[in-house]
Amino acid sequence: MPRNGIYQFYGLATLVGFVMGGIQSLSRSTYAKLMPETHDTTSFFSFFDVTEKIAIVLGMFSFGYINEVTGSQRNSVLALMIYFIIGLLVLGSALAKQKKQVITA
Repeated sequence: MPRNGIYQFYGLATLVGFVMGGIQSLSRSTYAKLMPETHDTTSFFSFFDVTEKIAIVLGMFSFGYINEVTGSQRNSVLALMIYFIIGLLVLGSALAKQKKQVITA
């Protein structure tokens, strides 16, 4: 890797590191808003943590598998972008459903 590429990599890694903490807290607060009202929030957050770990494994596996089959990291990144778009659509529909329930209640 050229010397300039190393600095770009470290710069990008630093930016991603700053953003990841905020994303984690936002995802937990959004998940808390989507939960039904209960006193047993531990079960819901345990499910959230297990789902997060499964998503990490599936995402890394699919990235590696697609990269190995096609020989292109661009296809792997495209697959991950599709996963993110699907997740945003599911989140948007869940938030709209919750908003509709709050309005009708």
